[in-house]
Amino acid sequence: MPYTVALTGGIGSGKSTIANAFAALGVPLIDADRIAREVVEPGSPALQRIVERHGPDILTDQGALNRARLREIIFQSPEEKSWLNNLLHPLINARTQQLKALTTAPYVLWVVPLLVENGLQRQADRVLVVDVDEATQIARTIQRDGIDLQQAKNILSAQATRSARLAVADDVINNSGAPADALPQVAALHQRYLTLAATQQD
Repeated sequence: MPYTVALTGGIGSGKSTIANAFAALGVPLIDADRIAREVVEPGSPALQRIVERHGPDILTDQGALNRARLREIIFQSPEEKSWLNNLLHPLINARTQQLKALTTAPYVLWVVPLLVENGLQRQADRVLVVDVDEATQIARTIQRDGIDLQQAKNILSAQATRSARLAVADDVINNSGAPADALPQVAALHQRYLTLAATQQD
């Protein structure tokens, strides 16, 4: 298995920008959100289980999962959230391990927005946190998603706190400035991870 660096950060921190900067250096990305979407695609056994539990109303007119409706259900019911997690997490984990096994690069960047919330940090060799202050998070989220201040604050309060993320970090990229400002930090960390990966394989 390749050396695994987990990348995480709160909403509006610019995780995608940083992940893409690593990808531009040839680092393979394993995106937890993308895998989570894949395992419930139309025709998948997991989607069939969700339909059996919640009825056909959980689907869009196109036969895809109605994510907004599902979010509503699990937000109101911890029991349903637990059921869904028990269904999906093993599938997501299995696909993640499969993608890691297929990797020939020295290390992979595992992009996991909910790393801390789901207690997954021990599954990585190293944790990289993309950090910005909360005011920046809120401003970026409002601008990007077209939501109001209260909605942005609600999303932030539902995520792990900034201090909780920093507490599990091995490395931190400050991404408060312009996107290009973080590139030197990415380049330096890339070299560090190549060294760490080589050391692990010796």
